[in-house]
Amino acid sequence: MAVPRAHLDRLYAATDDPWDFRASAYEAARFAATFSALPRVRYSHALELGCGNGELARRIAPRCAAYTGVDAVKEALAAAHIAVPGGQFVQAFLPCPLPDAEYDLILLSEILYFLDKGGLRDVAQQIDARWPAADVVAVTWLGPSGNPIEGNEAVSCFAKSTRRCSVPAPPGDALHRIDLFLPLEEPRT
Repeated sequence: MAVPRAHLDRLYAATDDPWDFRASAYEAARFAATFSALPRVRYSHALELGCGNGELARRIAPRCAAYTGVDAVKEALAAAHIAVPGGQFVQAFLPCPLPDAEYDLILLSEILYFLDKGGLRDVAQQIDARWPAADVVAVTWLGPSGNPIEGNEAVSCFAKSTRRCSVPAPPGDALHRIDLFLPLEEPRT
């Protein structure tokens, strides 16, 4: 990972909402745009990498029979569990083996630019190999993050590492982009 775990722990040391997900109008609009970009009405099981405090999960989980969130920070996961009490949460620092289940939706919301190129390749290859029928939705901040890889470069590296075709979602604003990476095989119904 390009961003050290200690940096993530510091972000959550003072608050479980370091990016103001609960009160920010920008974040609310981004969550709504993500929700609208999902190509299916219902999912059997969603996996969200970098779930943070669960504010996106709170909006997405009602469309899913099951939800699993992954984050490196235990304080974030505790808040996410409050936001989505029926969800499953796994503490893990990416890149790592992703939790086993039959996912048909994988959310990569504001996580790609936290990874380095090797981590992006690892995540893309795991998703392709293990969940070829899943919709993969990447939401990426386009402003400066201060991370070694910025938003557009991170999406480009992920796109080069997956065998999936991508379709950009309608732009919500100039500060983020949403990319839908199509399934490698027809989803099971």
